[in-house]
Amino acid sequence: MMLTDTHAHFRQAMTPDEIAGIMERARYAGVGGIMAVGCEPDTNAAALRVAAAYPDRVKAAVAYDRSLAGSDASAEDIRVLIESAPTGQVTAIGEIGLDFYYEPETAEAQQELMASQLALARELRLPVIVHSRQADAETLALLGTHAQNWAGDPGLIGVLHCFTGEEPFARKLMDLGFMISFSGIVTFRNADPLRAVAKMVPDDRLLIETDSPYLTPVPHRGKPNEPCYLPAVAALLAKVRGVKIEEMTDVTTVNAQRIFQIGT
Repeated sequence: MMLTDTHAHFRQAMTPDEIAGIMERARYAGVGGIMAVGCEPDTNAAALRVAAAYPDRVKAAVAYDRSLAGSDASAEDIRVLIESAPTGQVTAIGEIGLDFYYEPETAEAQQELMASQLALARELRLPVIVHSRQADAETLALLGTHAQNWAGDPGLIGVLHCFTGEEPFARKLMDLGFMISFSGIVTFRNADPLRAVAKMVPDDRLLIETDSPYLTPVPHRGKPNEPCYLPAVAALLAKVRGVKIEEMTDVTTVNAQRIFQIGT
């Protein structure tokens, strides 16, 4: 079984050869499946494009993230993208969420945009991919309401991607049914508290990602991130959790297949 990167961003400006290179390097590194995630028009279009080009290896998620809060972006735009795509190509809504570190001035508009897309996810019974930074209480409030009204499989409600929070936040998210995904940040020198959280997340709630082209893991710091660097995240988590890399691969890939249908 090969690893699955549950969060990678592509750009429309990428050429077919550039994308082919990323996909080939990923396969060579042992990464078979990729979740191509959008967050605004360019990355949404790119996610759909890559999923269409590599249907056996890539699924797409589309959404508007907090950077578009207060604009004319709407959940209805995302509905159109999903309904226009081939059946089974889009398997999640994301990335959505809140970031009060970089954009505190749009906090109210961020919550409104996130709430509208959570409502769409409930209607379509699609899992959500959530970003949260310095907004734990507000994120939990919105996701709590979402979970109360979620009529889909309780274990497939969504994931908090690129988790960087503390253990109480993780436990509350898992109480709502969410998975927790760890990125290259978990490999950073000052990430001991995050590694402690990663150690306690149950097997059936654990996912891994690159969040490429950002957050390149150790020992590849200084290079643009790619899915081919996911093994560094998996190896670190295997060490922290005291398991073999093969077990980490199996656990996280099965979870990715289950929630996002990658490789199915």
